[in-house]
Amino acid sequence: MSEREGLGRSGEGRIGVDELLERVREDLDRVDAGQAFEEAAAGALLVDIRYAALRDRDGLIPGALVVERNELEWRLDPLGSHRAPEAVGHDLRVVVICNEGYASSFAAESLRRLGLHRATDLIGGFQAWREAGLPVAG
Repeated sequence: MSEREGLGRSGEGRIGVDELLERVREDLDRVDAGQAFEEAAAGALLVDIRYAALRDRDGLIPGALVVERNELEWRLDPLGSHRAPEAVGHDLRVVVICNEGYASSFAAESLRRLGLHRATDLIGGFQAWREAGLPVAG
């Protein structure tokens, strides 16, 4: 029996989302708002995955690429047929931004599985960006 089959039957080896998040973050070199701002100035791609209601409520980070979370892999895969023009290669530094820095960790990990080995996320998300007094439009 495979490990996956065993997990489905007995429940042994299962973890909760909090532990999974910790594990995912072990492999990310997460950045704070100031670092994300500096990296963007040096050419990193900031990617805002917040849903429209949050963007409408709180505004946008100038220069960030807005990509709905359910389209992220399609738009950022450098080999994909639906990629955004900004998805220029697997060496691209991508900083994923959600509202508070949780969903973005999982999103960055998913991008890494696509070969975007420099993908990471913003600690505290958009809220940390705004609290740091960094530029917000709208």
